[in-house]
Amino acid sequence: MRNVLILGASGQIAQWVVKALAGAPDVRQTLLLRNPKKLGDTPANAQVVIGSVLDKKLLKDAMAGQDIVYANLTGVDLDKQAQAVIAAMQSEGIQRLVFVLSLGIYDEVPGPFGAWNRATIGEDLKPFRRAADAIEASGLAYTILRPAWLTDDYGVDYETTGRNEPFRGTVVSRHSVADLIGRIIAAPDLHVGANLGVNKPGSNGDKPYFM
Repeated sequence: MRNVLILGASGQIAQWVVKALAGAPDVRQTLLLRNPKKLGDTPANAQVVIGSVLDKKLLKDAMAGQDIVYANLTGVDLDKQAQAVIAAMQSEGIQRLVFVLSLGIYDEVPGPFGAWNRATIGEDLKPFRRAADAIEASGLAYTILRPAWLTDDYGVDYETTGRNEPFRGTVVSRHSVADLIGRIIAAPDLHVGANLGVNKPGSNGDKPYFM
């Protein structure tokens, strides 16, 4: 049995992951979220914890007995949230972490799209970069994912780039990112220590098609 803690479980990517794991007989899910109304039906293999990752006692209690932590968090204090997650994992002796951040935190997006991305969200990415730095320095068995601009397109179609490679594409579906997370949960040795850009192949352009 694998115990999976999902932080920010009402997020749109996380909801795809929760649905996928609902049918896994060897998985127990703990879903930590602030607003349970956004979650919809709770799967039979899941329990819900309501609160914030910045609540140290609540997070520590939720961490107990977990095998893998998947964080789907955001906000201007994302770096503080990441530090709280790291501290709780270290305290409970949990190693495996999957953390979703954003493209552009390393100024790794080339060309006109990179310039557009910096102009559009560049300042907002500072806590994301600080979160990434904290995760990489944590000593945990982490995987960082940096998705392109997200779409609600149904279907799985994605490729990845490494931390020090130029980012490719402009968009990727939430369903695709969830598929990658699900693959890591199913095979926790996959992409350990990786920091991956995630994009839809062939989606190059000066900006996302919907902007």
